[in-house]
Amino acid sequence: MATRLGLGLPQMRQYSLGTDVPDVARAAERIGYTSLWVFERALFPEPATQGLYGMDGVPWPDQYRNVADPLVTLTLAASATERAELGSSVLVAPLHVPFQLAKALASLDAASGGRVLAGLGTGWSLDEYAASSVRPFEERGKSLDEIIEVCRAVWGPDPVVYDGTLTKIASAVVGPKPVRPIPVLLAAGNRRAFRRLVDHADGWLPAGFSAQQVGAQWRQLRELAEERGRTRPIRTVLRVNTDRTAKAYEGADRRSFQGSVDQIVADLVEFAELGMDEILIDLQGSARDAQELTDAAAEVFEKARAAGF
Repeated sequence: MATRLGLGLPQMRQYSLGTDVPDVARAAERIGYTSLWVFERALFPEPATQGLYGMDGVPWPDQYRNVADPLVTLTLAASATERAELGSSVLVAPLHVPFQLAKALASLDAASGGRVLAGLGTGWSLDEYAASSVRPFEERGKSLDEIIEVCRAVWGPDPVVYDGTLTKIASAVVGPKPVRPIPVLLAAGNRRAFRRLVDHADGWLPAGFSAQQVGAQWRQLRELAEERGRTRPIRTVLRVNTDRTAKAYEGADRRSFQGSVDQIVADLVEFAELGMDEILIDLQGSARDAQELTDAAAEVFEKARAAGF
């Protein structure tokens, strides 16, 4: 089993951003996690226009009331670590001005010695789009397409030239440049998004709701890549949001990654058998503070390593 393990950084309101992010990042690297990750939640609408993930009647988790900016969080982690990759799963790209996002990611990659993974998605919240997006929600796919193109242009050789709908660069020197080409990974769950990934991205960011679902999507993605003649490998980083409990969860309604550390590790083994390159474990929601998060991360890592990771 060659699956690597990444850890979600503390971004929620029970953490002290300036001290806990560097402390947890250092500890995770020392424990053996190969990557550190953030997610984006721009705001918490009250009342919400729609349910969680756009599903009617599903409430937003209370922990989304206070989520730190992903790039600020990654910058804090970069300054405290030396080896771990620094990724977003996901950054809601159309909530950002393309040129500024491209330059921020390039600067972070330069500062960290070439460790950034640009994990991008289109998002689902109408309220976030109303507050912050560069284009309407209905144009989120086109916006993401242009953002990827702008990033590639800004990260590439000077002079940078780009003529798009959102961004126009006549001819300019733009620095700093990334240390190496920043991998672009995309959240994708339908054929249109899979096609964008196959044609324009380096990797896939699935979410671990069920092994059956992820396995089916992974097969579809590989079949499409073969159909479109892609020969480059697709890097896969699976996000799992855990609901850790002190004791084993006994209910028949148990979800994947819900329950004790032993249950979470058993689920990790099941998902790793799908052939994922890496699994990102987010433990922050159920931890009371940074020390509990660090202790849980250490226990999960040691038990996962004993299980063959």
